[in-house]
Amino acid sequence: MKTIVLLLLAAAAISITGSTGVAFAEEGGASSGDSMKLLGAGLAFGIAAGGAGIGLGQVGAAGLAVISENPALQSKVFIFVGMVESIAIYGIVMMFIILGQ
Repeated sequence: MKTIVLLLLAAAAISITGSTGVAFAEEGGASSGDSMKLLGAGLAFGIAAGGAGIGLGQVGAAGLAVISENPALQSKVFIFVGMVESIAIYGIVMMFIILGQ
């Protein structure tokens, strides 16, 4: 939780100042808009993957407990695990949308 808060604060500071503090020495360097796209794409995927990891840990632990008591519910547990993993896929899709603009 602390890591997510720190990442959001860093993103807010970068968006307020308008630059990443990186100076490009050559003329063909990336513009500020390109660096903001990369930052946004990284945050979109990173936060989605982190949230999916936390959710998968909780759903997986509960799913194993359910399967150990009633093995007939295994297919329903796999459906819930797939739903949680789809959050990371949404993050990848958003990353590609941001980078494609």
